[in-house]
Amino acid sequence: MTESLKVDMIACDGHGLCAELLPELVGLDEWGYPIVSDHPVPQELRKHARKAVNLCPKLALTLKKVSAPGG
Repeated sequence: MTESLKVDMIACDGHGLCAELLPELVGLDEWGYPIVSDHPVPQELRKHARKAVNLCPKLALTLKKVSAPGG
């Protein structure tokens, strides 16, 4: 199992903290809302991804378990 970042766009207020904490995986659109890929979070960034999830002011960022390709 791997994990992927997900954003609840209804809950998100566009604070941008996730992009500051995890610029490798989170970009911001023109209004300051996060853009995340549905690709799995690389092992070397999982600690940083969990920190971004835990520090999200609106709890809009989560890590979801996903099946590995072919598995």
